[in-house]
Amino acid sequence: MSFYRLIVGLGNPGAEYAGTRHNVGFMALDRLAQGKAQWCRERAWNAQVARMDGMVFCKPETFMNLSGKAVAAVARFYQIPTESILVVLDEMALPLGKIRLRPGGSAGGHNGLKSIMEVLGTKDVARVRLGIGGAAPGDAVGHVLGRFRKDEVPALEEMLARTEDAILAAQRDGLAAAMNAFN
Repeated sequence: MSFYRLIVGLGNPGAEYAGTRHNVGFMALDRLAQGKAQWCRERAWNAQVARMDGMVFCKPETFMNLSGKAVAAVARFYQIPTESILVVLDEMALPLGKIRLRPGGSAGGHNGLKSIMEVLGTKDVARVRLGIGGAAPGDAVGHVLGRFRKDEVPALEEMLARTEDAILAAQRDGLAAAMNAFN
């Protein structure tokens, strides 16, 4: 049984954003697809898409605040209902390295998730929140658009490995089981 057919990684397109904290959603999907699926740019949807084992991976190229447009276009094309979408995103409210799976809820100030919820018309969008650590007061933008420090890379790599396992567990066993195993 396949629980999630569309796995969305959030980030910003372009080399200048590669490796930034805001792009851990892209990093997680790149890791999941590595050696198993080929990314192709779908201009009509403003997204990069890859397919693997009954799943469609999507990295919107609309910039974070407009992610919902790309997600809705891909979901429409593949006829994927909202309950079969899983979004992977960065989260400043979690310490670096922590992950949290949730079946829905508020956007928590994340504009990419907010865009997806607005376009899909529901807060019931499953998500995997990846901890990037908190920002210094008044430096949220600099923090999320900043790169990981060298001493943070081991925690990032471990988080990405756990995220891959969590996504595959949610796909195989359902979100509730994955939440029990990884939250």
